[in-house]
Amino acid sequence: MNIPALSTSAFLRYFNFIVLYFVEGLPQGMIFIGIPAWLATEGKSVSEIGSFAVACSLPWTFKFVVAPLMDRYTYLPMGRKRPWVLLSHLGLILSLIGIAFVPDPLNNLQTLNIAAFILSSCGAIQDAAGDAMAVDVIPDDQQARANGYMQGSRMLGSSLALVLGSWALNQYSFKIAMLLICVLVIILTFVPLLLREKQGEKILPFTYGKSSPASAEMQISSWPVILKALFEVFSLRNSILVVLLVFITQGAYNFFEHLLPIFTVKNTGWTNVNYSQIFATADIIGGVGGIVLGGFLIEKFGKKTMINIYFGVIAGLTLTLIFIKTLWSNTMFMDGFIITYRLFNAFAKIGVFAIAMQCCSRNVSASQFTLYMTFGATGSIAGAALIGPIKDNFSWEISFLFFVGFLAVAWFILKILNIDQQIGKINDLEKKHSEKELLKTG
Repeated sequence: MNIPALSTSAFLRYFNFIVLYFVEGLPQGMIFIGIPAWLATEGKSVSEIGSFAVACSLPWTFKFVVAPLMDRYTYLPMGRKRPWVLLSHLGLILSLIGIAFVPDPLNNLQTLNIAAFILSSCGAIQDAAGDAMAVDVIPDDQQARANGYMQGSRMLGSSLALVLGSWALNQYSFKIAMLLICVLVIILTFVPLLLREKQGEKILPFTYGKSSPASAEMQISSWPVILKALFEVFSLRNSILVVLLVFITQGAYNFFEHLLPIFTVKNTGWTNVNYSQIFATADIIGGVGGIVLGGFLIEKFGKKTMINIYFGVIAGLTLTLIFIKTLWSNTMFMDGFIITYRLFNAFAKIGVFAIAMQCCSRNVSASQFTLYMTFGATGSIAGAALIGPIKDNFSWEISFLFFVGFLAVAWFILKILNIDQQIGKINDLEKKHSEKELLKTG
């Protein structure tokens, strides 16, 4: 085929990652939002829903194991990360079929949790592969805009899954809902299947093509080299601050976004369909906003400045919800709250992820970025695990106040993070490694 490779076309790079992250959002929309809202509608307890949330979040901590494997092992004739992307899509397809056939899921929560864990594991691998490919093929000057496209398209995928999945769940069955998501994943998998990383590479193992010299040069085949480089870069003060930033923010979001469907269903009279529809609308607005404005605003005004604004807006909205209880039954307010929250949440995530990508060393960029995201996933688990203990012991107002407190901690970490210093330290490490390599070859 004569389709240009990702390395030669900015348009195809953006298109490829829009599709990959849209696919990532499809199962996430159901297992992180749609199914918990459905369980709440069916009368399941907060602790039961929290257990499901933990089962969905736990696999995302395994990315710290997968990332170095992706750097160390691949099938270079098909690209450095593309084989992993395709393998993860196959896993998504099979696990969606598997969860669709869980018998009587409402009365078989243990099996549902196991199936969701497997599906989320495949989603975590797909996310790690997509992140690694992005770090490999997206130039530095396109990273902020690419992150806007990526996070926005993930939200659009999540919203589409919520609309279609929740509709099918209530009109037909759980099985039909999950199989519908599976069909969408199968169709969209043709994009990474047909787009090579580098020109001249194979589409599939049995087709014509060969390894790219550039990919072969980038490929690291030594575990000691990978591990030493990772240790050095994660020993930097600002690397630790980035870890804390993604941990706290992702934990806060997961905590709050699992409380929201329970809160709305139990306190406003909404059904899971009502909640899914408004959340999907919010994700469409947030996704489009992320694609159109997310990267642009960061490029124009700076990452830290914009994230501070986003944190402030989200905290202000939540405090309004806390202190004006009469608004809880106001449908217009709750609609506006969820939509505005998801819009600024999308912008904040774009900014934090762009910081994480910028603070990566090129020597181990894929592993380092994925490890940042793994710590974020660990934070998500912590946030999900706090749902039951906090809500069982505190009121809705105090539970939401915890979320504001988490954001305040994240704001403080962001304030003391020095991105320029991190880049300077990384450049020094890369120069040192280059000089060592020259001495070895000389």
